[in-house]
Amino acid sequence: AAPVDGDDAGEPKQIVFTYSVTWEYSDTPWTNRWDLYLLNTDAQIHWFSIINSVMIVIFLSAMVAMIMMRVLYKDFRRYNQLEPNEEAEETGWKLVHGDVFRPPSRPMLLAVLVGSGVQVCMCTVILLVFAMLGFLSPANRGGLLTALVVLLVVMGVFAGYFATRVYKSFKGQYWKKCTLMTALGFPGFIFGIFFVLNLVIWGEKSSGAVPFGMLCAIIAMWFGISVPLVLFGSYYAFKKPVAEPPVGTNQIPRQIPEQVWYMSPLFSVLMGGVLPFGAVFIELFFIMSAVWGHQFYYIFSFLFMVFVVLVITCAEITVVMTYFSLCAEDYHWHWRSFLTSGASALYMFLYACFYFATKLEITKPVSMLLFFGYTTIMTSFFFVMTGCIGYFACQAFVVKIYSSIKVD
Repeated sequence: AAPVDGDDAGEPKQIVFTYSVTWEYSDTPWTNRWDLYLLNTDAQIHWFSIINSVMIVIFLSAMVAMIMMRVLYKDFRRYNQLEPNEEAEETGWKLVHGDVFRPPSRPMLLAVLVGSGVQVCMCTVILLVFAMLGFLSPANRGGLLTALVVLLVVMGVFAGYFATRVYKSFKGQYWKKCTLMTALGFPGFIFGIFFVLNLVIWGEKSSGAVPFGMLCAIIAMWFGISVPLVLFGSYYAFKKPVAEPPVGTNQIPRQIPEQVWYMSPLFSVLMGGVLPFGAVFIELFFIMSAVWGHQFYYIFSFLFMVFVVLVITCAEITVVMTYFSLCAEDYHWHWRSFLTSGASALYMFLYACFYFATKLEITKPVSMLLFFGYTTIMTSFFFVMTGCIGYFACQAFVVKIYSSIKVD
């Protein structure tokens, strides 16, 4: 019954609503009951997204192949000459061999972000695999978020391991502090935003708010399972020896020459983030439509292929940009490699703002706060994930090229 205003005396009246349901037999199996809603999805658009991403990968692969097969091969031949008169003609990336493995500024922060990126990347891979196998479907409401929280908790062991390994390779001494920052830093940032948003939903008395008991359960899982796993992974990484760099590091840092404007760190980082975003932006539209437009997203096989293309694109664009910066005698590649691929998260946030302005009709301040709050969480996950991919790709590239030359 619903109370309404009366027409005569202004007294509320009770109006009773009734309805009836007629069940009809259907030949559709129970497992295929969602296909009726999924038939509206245009697969051609997803194939266009895949082809667009593959073309970007082919373009970058051609550039990387040219660098590896032609430019670097000529460099190796020239740098490995035994004649002493060749030493005076050293140019390019070999000049910075004594500084390329110098620890970066704020090494602990970079190590924590890389470790958190590995944690998010592992969660993404496992989630996509289980979704393709049919374990996560629109029929199970909340199943995706539950699996995400559980995987983030369990994958803390990888965050602790890789954060400590990276920090130890920087000759860091405070590995326990690095471990605590890994266990509490990025998860605390995400939980803080989520908690504030949940308080706003509570204030609106919405049924979509997470109950207090569930929040306590998440905190218990965080400190009772995730933090000990991070400590375990960090301790195991601390006990393992770190591989020595192929070349030594000079005591006095080399002065970096003045760079041209297009090789400045800010410009190269912003330009490097365009291609990884270009590989995923079409699929991003369907994901945001599923989150904010109450639509179904069920084609996880396409999403997995886009994710693979994203990983390849992040690795290749950071390798290319790192090679150009080393040739310009700029050896500060650690942060640049992380931020080059991680900058795609900035374009994702800007695209979310464009989606908000063109596709949604949200006027209430609370709804706007929720949109941009959850978008910040999503882009933060994307930032650390793509950043760690770029960092490890550049680390492997730098170690490979400097282990292939002879240095006196």
